[in-house]
Amino acid sequence: MNRDTIIGFVLIALVLIGFSWYNSPSKEQIEAARMQDSIAAVTQEKAEKAAQQEAANKKQAEEAQKVDSTALFFGALNGTSQKVVLKNSKVELTLDTKGGVIKKAKILDYQDLNGDKDLTLFDEKDQNLNFMLAGKNDNIVTADLYFIPSEQTDSTVTMTAQAQNGGKVILKYRLGKDYLLGFSLQAKGLANAFAPSYKEMEIEWTDHCRQHEKGFSFENRYTSIFYKEANGGSTDNLTETSDENEVVEEQLDWVAFRNQFFSIALISKDNFARNADLTSKLDEKGTGYLKQFDAKLKTAFDPTGQKPSEFEMYIGPNNFRLIQDVEEQSTFGKELDLEQLVNLGWWLFRLINRWFTLYVFDWLASFGFSMGIVLILITILLKVITYPMVKKSYMSSAKMRVLKPKLEEATKQYNKPEDQMKKQQEMMSLYSKYGVSPMGGCLPMLIQMPIWIAMFWFVPNAIQLRGQSFLWMSDLSTYDPILEWNTNIWGIGDHLSLTCILFCGAQLLYTWFSMQQQKDQMVGAQAEQMKMMQWMMYIMPLMFFFIFNDYSSGLNFYYFISLFFSAAIMWTLRKTTDDEKLLAILEAKYQENKNNPKKQSGLAARLEALQKQSEELQRQRKNGYKK
Repeated sequence: MNRDTIIGFVLIALVLIGFSWYNSPSKEQIEAARMQDSIAAVTQEKAEKAAQQEAANKKQAEEAQKVDSTALFFGALNGTSQKVVLKNSKVELTLDTKGGVIKKAKILDYQDLNGDKDLTLFDEKDQNLNFMLAGKNDNIVTADLYFIPSEQTDSTVTMTAQAQNGGKVILKYRLGKDYLLGFSLQAKGLANAFAPSYKEMEIEWTDHCRQHEKGFSFENRYTSIFYKEANGGSTDNLTETSDENEVVEEQLDWVAFRNQFFSIALISKDNFARNADLTSKLDEKGTGYLKQFDAKLKTAFDPTGQKPSEFEMYIGPNNFRLIQDVEEQSTFGKELDLEQLVNLGWWLFRLINRWFTLYVFDWLASFGFSMGIVLILITILLKVITYPMVKKSYMSSAKMRVLKPKLEEATKQYNKPEDQMKKQQEMMSLYSKYGVSPMGGCLPMLIQMPIWIAMFWFVPNAIQLRGQSFLWMSDLSTYDPILEWNTNIWGIGDHLSLTCILFCGAQLLYTWFSMQQQKDQMVGAQAEQMKMMQWMMYIMPLMFFFIFNDYSSGLNFYYFISLFFSAAIMWTLRKTTDDEKLLAILEAKYQENKNNPKKQSGLAARLEALQKQSEELQRQRKNGYKK
């Protein structure tokens, strides 16, 4: 090998080394390649595991098929899912031959959250009803069976699951004229499949309760599992504000999954057995759901097939009068009290709403007025009814106002702290002589308070307000946002409600007006106490804002116009009251009582007598201590 050949090999080597170095990957590229190789390895590993799992599942299914081939309902375990629709002018119910139960319920002519004409209360993703029969050798679970539909019309259908031995499980459905569905479950030719002592079947009913209204928190507040105890028992429900599981020890007539405006109630002719297991779990805002409901129930079952297990199901709106009418269609002969699904408040407020507000509301609505006008007319009617009490309250305050100078003059010598009891006694004596009751302004206002609270329950649960617009309010059953944002702020939420702002503003002005009136009649220490109390009174409207910002615009509107009329009445009474004439009447009363002391009566006289007794008792105690 000569020198030129050696030089040539060296040059070629240098070129190859330089080219390799130039094209070698950077550290970043090496790391990226390494990551890619790792991902590929993981992907391959997952694919291999998935293939292994699929093979295992296939093998398990084949083994299960071999076992199931000897099962009582082997033929009914295989089939094709078909939809069967029952429909009237109110509801459309879709049944599935797989399981033989309702998989979808649509309430007609009630707009849903998306603006569609009809509202889907639930579908197959949300709810399931499953009947479970414990046999000697095989458990019969209706959710696993394929049923064959027959005798089908728009309102009736028979679902049959055929057994290997010629027996069958039959589900019969009959849809009424509106929202009541009757159905039964019967096992024929299967007596030998059950133990002689077997008398009860299990029912598992679940529902993922959808959000149907704009206000998630507000709707959630009225969503819960309700149930009624059998044999004339009371109605109760699980808490709406937290997760809860309850085992009810009494037999039940029915169990219902209820949200703000719609309910699904399952009724058993032979009652649900003791120890029904009910569970409610909260869902997060933004999921489109409110709560998850689960009811584990038991009811009577005749294994001989002579008597079917009968049920009824109410699927419809929470309308008090409507539910009363539907309940009359029940063939079970029970006092179901399904109208308890309409939450009218605690017992006192429920009585007011049940026997007064409902009748007035229905009467005014019968004239064809819009719901906003109905709320205004109800407010006016309530103000007319309570006007005598309001006037009595005002006149009692007016009497104390015109007497204030005389009270201050008569009690000015009792300004020392130790003389406050004597001062109070002197004031009570003067009130009694003038025929004035210092408590006269309180009692009428206390009588009005239950009406305010009753409306707090009635308006948010009045489905007649749902979707009804008035003035700027597009829906009286939910809040009317003047401003909205995406972030949830504690205490406020994600919006500002205009009617809530108007209500709180009116409450603030009315509080100021009332405080001014009370200030004009307070004497001495009372006036000082009022200064401390007024700040608490001014805080109330702010508290109301945080409470009512999420409430329905209809309720806030009612409170707003109610305060407006209250202020107008108080202003009118103030302008039409002649203080000089009123003082002259009180002076005449004073002279009459002065000439006839025994004629003094009323609360003021009783308070004066009690204070004298208290003062005498204290004097005797002091004398006793001195001895």
